[in-house]
Amino acid sequence: MRGILSISGYVPVHRLDRREVSVLFGTGGGKGTRAVAGHDEDTTTMGVEAARLAMAGVDLSALALLFATGTPAYADKTNATAIHAALGRPASEPAWDFGGSARSAAGALGFALASNPATLVVSADRRDGLATSADESGGGDAGAAVLIGEATDTLPALAVQLGGASATDEFLDRWRVPGDRRSKQWEEKFGEQRYTALALDAFGRALSQAGLDASAVDHLIVTSMHTRAAKSVAGKLSGGRDIVVDDLTQSIGQSAGTHGLLLLASCLESLAGSAGGATIALVNLADGADVVLLQTTAAIANWKPAKPVAKQLERTSPLPYGKFLSWRQMVTVEPPRRPEPGRVSATAAWRSEEWKFAFVGSKDRTTGTVHMPPSRVSRVGGAVDDMEPAPMANVRGTIVTFTIDRMVYSPSPPVAFAIVDFDGGGRFPIELTDCTADQVAIGGRVEMTFRKLFTQDDIHDYFWKARLLPAESQGDN
Repeated sequence: MRGILSISGYVPVHRLDRREVSVLFGTGGGKGTRAVAGHDEDTTTMGVEAARLAMAGVDLSALALLFATGTPAYADKTNATAIHAALGRPASEPAWDFGGSARSAAGALGFALASNPATLVVSADRRDGLATSADESGGGDAGAAVLIGEATDTLPALAVQLGGASATDEFLDRWRVPGDRRSKQWEEKFGEQRYTALALDAFGRALSQAGLDASAVDHLIVTSMHTRAAKSVAGKLSGGRDIVVDDLTQSIGQSAGTHGLLLLASCLESLAGSAGGATIALVNLADGADVVLLQTTAAIANWKPAKPVAKQLERTSPLPYGKFLSWRQMVTVEPPRRPEPGRVSATAAWRSEEWKFAFVGSKDRTTGTVHMPPSRVSRVGGAVDDMEPAPMANVRGTIVTFTIDRMVYSPSPPVAFAIVDFDGGGRFPIELTDCTADQVAIGGRVEMTFRKLFTQDDIHDYFWKARLLPAESQGDN
């Protein structure tokens, strides 16, 4: 039985209060908040975080990785390879970028459901727009990942596909040329009319394929960057029943192609512990309509999501609008008076790929001493070339000492550096992220997160940082 083996969403911790936009400019903004990627996050790092959560506790010897985003960190260069490396997957596995439009994630999901090998579908988007625009305040940054494959006794399917259908039409609704950060949109009524007709057609054919009546749908997810169309279609497909899943736009914003997978993750997480048998319809509107009908299985009763979306929404950090504009490079602020770092060496990065991307140290086979970064010579006993890999990305640690550096170069000073002792051995000096200076304390517990150190000569230097665990997890081992 082929189906969804695991799924997870990732929402950055930072939130912009939409009211701050109108306070500064006298226009724009709105109610609620939007999720904002940190200054050290892009779609690749958000994809890594979502994929790590989806793969937590999963042991698969082979899979294919598909990455869909409308805002890639690189053009020409494949972005999926960095996610593949950060997950520590073997070189024998393929990793591909899957298009660059808002329809790519839904297409990748459909492709994976119809494929033979296990497939990890990863999506992430970072929404931008001109200051005071609806895209700026209504957008949101997020990632999501879905693992699809044949169910086994140790890795059962949480949901299986009942049916699906697509409707495609070439019409001008929303567009953005390469290199432009601003999307443009045609008159909304035209798009609403087209999407409504396409959605009704695809939804009807999907139900027919599955042999279901519309009344059999228990949870309806409708997502689109065209807000009016999404609301209109949701109203028509629900038939007045209270089955429409919260689109989370009041707390996160609309995260483009990623949003459908994020809402699917949230919906399935809300059903964890249930008996199964619930029917979910996912409808994505982008240059057409894509419909997937799923049904939860009995395995969802024992599923424990690694970090549910609802839990992530409980931990947020307010972000001033000025800092948001600075992070998005909409305004230029005075940088620290220190030279910017040089570009990363391609050859050096390749030689240390396991350490740099997957955060794998080395462990002395005789003494068990962990070395970070990896070493050929043991610092205890002096053994040479008697090491085994020590994956550290999922190991938590404790802050031994720290400093707040207000002079070092950073896109968002000050920088918090800490010496971290890792559980089970290993010590490493590392930058902290997603925190303020007053939140850092000796004894604080941290977990690792894949981030971007800086960008120079258009080369993104990815590595790992430490993130403070929430207060309720500070005593966890």
